[in-house]
Amino acid sequence: MTNRPLSTNKIKKIASVIYLGWVAVFIALFYYTLNLDWTIAVADSAITNTLLGLACISMSNLLGYYQPKNETIIFVLALTFIMALFTTLMSKFLLVLLFSDQQTYLNFLNYTLTVRFLILFVFIAWCALANILWYRLEEQSATQERLLAAQNLSKEAELNKLRHQLQPHFLFNSLNSVYALTIVNPKEAGTMITRLAAFLRGTLKRDDEVWVSVAEEMEYISLYLDIEKVRFSHRLNIAVDIADDTLNLSLPGTLLQPIVENAIKFGLYNTAAAITISLLVKLEQNHLVVRVQNPFDPEMKATEGTGFGLTAIRRRLYLLFADEGLLQTTIRDGNIFETTLKIPQQNDKNNIN
Repeated sequence: MTNRPLSTNKIKKIASVIYLGWVAVFIALFYYTLNLDWTIAVADSAITNTLLGLACISMSNLLGYYQPKNETIIFVLALTFIMALFTTLMSKFLLVLLFSDQQTYLNFLNYTLTVRFLILFVFIAWCALANILWYRLEEQSATQERLLAAQNLSKEAELNKLRHQLQPHFLFNSLNSVYALTIVNPKEAGTMITRLAAFLRGTLKRDDEVWVSVAEEMEYISLYLDIEKVRFSHRLNIAVDIADDTLNLSLPGTLLQPIVENAIKFGLYNTAAAITISLLVKLEQNHLVVRVQNPFDPEMKATEGTGFGLTAIRRRLYLLFADEGLLQTTIRDGNIFETTLKIPQQNDKNNIN
């Protein structure tokens, strides 16, 4: 249900001050300007303005429960007319009942009845318009909150989808390698299955962790590299350089493995020679920078990798940071393919202690 204006303490205080001030103004007007008796001035102002306050509260509650979609102004004006008329007649009835023996005052009351109605009408109409504005702003705010919540849920759902898609992507490739090893080297195939099981067990344990430390991610990458070393033996060499001041920094979990996999794929798959994959991790201008380099054959067209891995990483980074430039690829010295990943480290939640 929409919040009522008077449910806010600040507005309650403001309304109370306006009510008391309005009562005081009319008492002064009746007593000093129109020379009415003090008792009559206080009673007239208190009764009329109390009924006016009740009319405004009723108007506020009614508009909170119902507002027509069409012809709202006509509805409000008609409702204001009815409430102003009822308030005028009710105040007259009560004042006549209290001061039936004060003929001079009763004549004054009848003479000013139209003016009283107009004042009440204007005040109630102003109150109605203020409440309509309040409820429209509340509705707009609630709509924006629902839209933001829906967008966040959609983003989280897509992030989870991407994270879970990356695991089968790696698993299928690993199982194909295990199958190949069972034919040429059954012993190494058994070793690879053992390490693959450890890798997947670690993956399941950290499945719900959106952010992990660099140290945790590198342990995860080490397991993956152990599996790949079983596949490629002496042909695969890894050069790792991790700055000490980055170990407690954080990054989205399972983000590096597809990058390293891409480097191995396009570094080794089309050559029989040994290669070295370089992995550098450092802090640069408040960004965690991860740089992976691999040699490649310039004659091969699919150098950068057009598979699911890098595409999923770009999409995931965009969903997390709304920045399309956090994953960049370039070619150095004609045959070195370089992938650079930058993770903003702008607040405490990205620093895991």
